[in-house]
Amino acid sequence: MNRFEKALYETMTPTAELLERTTNPLHRAILLNFWRHVHLEGSGQFDKIVAPDMMVDHPVYRVTWGAHPAVIEGKDGVVAFYNSVADSVLWNSDDRLAVADWGVADELTFHQLGKGSDLRAVGYDSVPDDDKLYHVSSRQAFIWPYDERGRLAGEHLYEDPTSVQVEEVDPAEAITAERVREIHLELLDRLEAERGERYWVLENQS
Repeated sequence: MNRFEKALYETMTPTAELLERTTNPLHRAILLNFWRHVHLEGSGQFDKIVAPDMMVDHPVYRVTWGAHPAVIEGKDGVVAFYNSVADSVLWNSDDRLAVADWGVADELTFHQLGKGSDLRAVGYDSVPDDDKLYHVSSRQAFIWPYDERGRLAGEHLYEDPTSVQVEEVDPAEAITAERVREIHLELLDRLEAERGERYWVLENQS
């Protein structure tokens, strides 16, 4: 297992640790929705993310990555957004995570692994070579509002551009998007086996 695979396996550890300390049923539902959402997104199961028991009818996303901030509204727009990044290698680490009645706040380090040309296309001009592979990271604030049923109402993603770091990566060390999906499927299966049927729904919290 290389360092990128290890980071993917550990990406939801802070969520698991906070859940263990959380007793409020709504807060637990929000955290479990958040946890499941990440694995559904990472494994490419976008239709399940926008299901009525996971997301409100009209979600609003505000995304400020690189040079192209965007506002995305509605479930069709959300699915299109996820499809646009489906072949990317993405993960997070170093989370400072909190949960409240209104949703989740998470300051984290967001990571992307990709070709220089792809990273420059989204605004990372500090990547020096279009043809080489790079690991780009930055500190970001993820603000995810939820409704009173513990369903996702949107994602507000704010990047600190002063924190961007770029590292060239040997292609032999790279992890593929296909491998990312395999890892998230494995972790999602494990989560479902441990938590039971519809574990993310508010009515199932105790």
